[in-house]
Order: sequence, then structure tokens, then C-alpha cells
Amino acid sequence: MKIKATCKRCGRDVMAEQVIAAGGECPWDGEPFSADYAVTLVNALRDAEEAGTRLEDAFGQVAALAPAFTVDEASVVGSLGASLARLRQNLVRQG
Repeated sequence: MKIKATCKRCGRDVMAEQVIAAGGECPWDGEPFSADYAVTLVNALRDAEEAGTRLEDAFGQVAALAPAFTVDEASVVGSLGASLARLRQNLVRQG
């Protein structure tokens, strides 16, 4: 899974792999995304991409089996929505 984000300061799109490679900094403005927790941020982004890829692969296998059931999407992505909504908030202090 390739996770795309948008820098709340410069407004440019950034891929999680770019944030990881930059050690938790925006590759465009050079500012840290989480100054006090850069290592934690980098590790969490890496984990999220790896887990997302595993989840995509697993559901691909399940779908290929054409089982006699459907999956409630909210049961899979429900709690992710709350976390993603928190990330959409503009929490960066300007000035």
C-alpha cells in the first residue's frame, strides 16, 4: 500500500515513503512533521504501509476464493475513519 498525505504547512502532496526517507521531515519544506516524535512517526508510517499491503493481499486472496459471504466494510475500515478524520484537522499553528 502506498500512503499519500498532504503537508499542512506547504500544502504539497507527499508519499509516506518520502517522509520515511527524510527521517520524518517534509521533503519540500524541510520541516519535521512531528519534531519530538520523528522516529515514532517514521516507524508508524512504515508499519501502516506494510500492514495495509498485508491487508490488501489477504482480502485479495479471500475474494479470489469467492466465498459464500460478504464482508461488512465498516467492520474492516471503521476505526481507521476516526484516525484519518483526526489527521484531516488543521492543527498546525501558523506564525
